[in-house]
Amino acid sequence: MPEVLNWQIGRKMSYPYEESRPRRQFAMVMDLNKCIACQTCTVSCKTTWTRGRGQEYIFWNNVETKPYGGYPLAWDVRILERLGPQRWEGGRYAGQTVFEAAPPGETVLGWFPSAPHWMHPNLGEDEPRGRVKRGTYLSGLPHAVWMFYLPRICNHCTYPACLAACPRKAIYKRPEDGVVLVDQSRCRGYRECIRACPYKKTHFNLTTRVAEKCIGCYPALEQNLQNMCVTACIGRIRLAGYLTPPRKDGSPPEIEEGDMQNPIDYLVWKRRLALPLYPQFGLEPNVYYLPPVHVPLPYLRQMFGPKVEEAVDTYRRMMKEPEKERELAGLLCLFGSTYRVIHRFRVSATHAHGYDEEGREIVRVPQREPSYVRPFYDPERGVYRHNVP
Repeated sequence: MPEVLNWQIGRKMSYPYEESRPRRQFAMVMDLNKCIACQTCTVSCKTTWTRGRGQEYIFWNNVETKPYGGYPLAWDVRILERLGPQRWEGGRYAGQTVFEAAPPGETVLGWFPSAPHWMHPNLGEDEPRGRVKRGTYLSGLPHAVWMFYLPRICNHCTYPACLAACPRKAIYKRPEDGVVLVDQSRCRGYRECIRACPYKKTHFNLTTRVAEKCIGCYPALEQNLQNMCVTACIGRIRLAGYLTPPRKDGSPPEIEEGDMQNPIDYLVWKRRLALPLYPQFGLEPNVYYLPPVHVPLPYLRQMFGPKVEEAVDTYRRMMKEPEKERELAGLLCLFGSTYRVIHRFRVSATHAHGYDEEGREIVRVPQREPSYVRPFYDPERGVYRHNVP
């Protein structure tokens, strides 16, 4: 089996195909500190892409409550148990990936969810870790009783397990943007892709009898528009764009300095604030998360890898002293601010600015929303206002 370089685990690993990175990689960043599980992203995706027959239990986008929720049920616990101990040595993963731990005769270590696993997408919603006793209150970080919401789409991985496992070679990765798609004319419904994907983001249509999955809203991307789940999000937690590939040795690419920067590169490469989900699986996923700051670090370390402590510290510092992290705070203001893909951004004294691929400004957002405090009594109108203290 060929060896490929996976920069997220800090080493080379086994993979069925030779390394072949796209010219630029579609990527998304989600801020888990702002998600309220309103499911607007889920509904927008569902009504756009999976509202037909055979898709009743298919959610390309879902939002689950951690630590107990999961769609399908316990998807992450089941693969973590099969994978065994996952040990990190600094930034290098010393355990086995799902490709390296595959049993004889198999390409990927996987498991196949049965029908009931898909039927409860909201099971465990709002269930916290810990007991809330009488008189309990939240004090300091992390919280003693906690939960957080985890929105998920297909990760459009650099080394997709679904692609590796398909005996029909019906799954491919687009060279122009790295979006992973299913050629349904080749698919025969063997469902090896579903068994293989550790994130369980490949689905089976019970009517058409072929596989399907999140397509990254590529018709929108081709028009430089962001995904449906991004533009519909009322919490403005998402930003879609393109990630610059690493150097051949796995080190960060040369990042543009100066006023205008790639926002995805800034969060992933420069600030190391956006982290992949379960990097130890070995797929090099391209959906990244700003980890929640109120959750105990051991849980986050298992989910996002060894760099999560530094990311949490950076986010907390930005919350506490936004003026010292003005560039980062300004970029987060651009999340969900436009339906266009932001290729470059800069932060001025008062605003955050987003630019398209040609360098034209497409959005300008104030870093602080203006506020107006009106007096309790208005002498001109002779009335009292009750909307201020």
